[in-house]
Amino acid sequence: MKPFSYMRARTVEEAVAAHAGRPDARYLGGGTNLVDLMKLGVERPAALVDVSGLPLGAVEELPDGSVRAGATVRNSDLAAHPLVRDRHPVLAQALLAGASGQLRNIATTGGNLLQRTRCPYFQDPSKPCNKREPGTGCGAREGVHRDHAVLGHSAQCVATHPSDMAVALAALDARVELSGPDGQRTLPVTEFHRLPGDRPDQDTEIAPGELITGVVLPAAASGLPSAYRKARDRASYAFALASVAVVLDVRDGVVRHAGIAFGGVAHRPWRARRAEEALVGGPAVDAAFLAALDTELDAAEPLRDNAFKVGLAHRLARDVLHRLTP
Repeated sequence: MKPFSYMRARTVEEAVAAHAGRPDARYLGGGTNLVDLMKLGVERPAALVDVSGLPLGAVEELPDGSVRAGATVRNSDLAAHPLVRDRHPVLAQALLAGASGQLRNIATTGGNLLQRTRCPYFQDPSKPCNKREPGTGCGAREGVHRDHAVLGHSAQCVATHPSDMAVALAALDARVELSGPDGQRTLPVTEFHRLPGDRPDQDTEIAPGELITGVVLPAAASGLPSAYRKARDRASYAFALASVAVVLDVRDGVVRHAGIAFGGVAHRPWRARRAEEALVGGPAVDAAFLAALDTELDAAEPLRDNAFKVGLAHRLARDVLHRLTP
């Protein structure tokens, strides 16, 4: 066992100061992913900064009508909150589709965004993995990759991001609030996670020492029809083979707004910008849905054993679009 130091932060400033300048430090929230990776020997931090007690546990409406969820809000509490259930049902549905009830009672909003891939090559230190150890190769490309990416992958990595919550946040145009050594900033969720490129070890655009302090759901998406659907190998406690989050505004038979994001198919939640552009301003009919989804998913580059994901994602999205159309 590798020894590590432990510090329980009382304020955001104290947490950032404790982490700053230490690339071998990690923030600890619920620990549902980090502790597992420590047990596997994938993560070997020299210091843990416990942020679970920070005053970031509230869900509140902001003056402009947007909704802010603090970073330490538990997934189960966020899914059950009236502001989320009533205004952003896609997020509540996505949260309830993830993990088990016990894990949702521990997992946090910030930790959910930062969870790492469940690729078995990444989780096994005896296997080659550029995400875990750059330069060792990607064992999944020619190995077992049924569950892996069909969009946005590279020669270096074909892993997928595991979060359900992040897919819904991407469709909602949510923003991530960050606090770090250089101050505070916000990032769109769609820009928070990275595609692998030649640096698959870098999952996000978070800077060294930065701490997620909250997530903001914009007022513009409040009350719009939305839904999340997930396909998996078993009915509970399984990661997505493919999933889709849709926010749709249809008036007088015309699509006024569309926010579509796929999960389980890429290294980050995949915002379907081309499909959205094809839909907005056009009729909300099946032929338009089919054509728009084709425009998006024709760019897929499936591997030997996961081409089924392209059709699966297409069918899931088509079903949800119909379900949300009045």
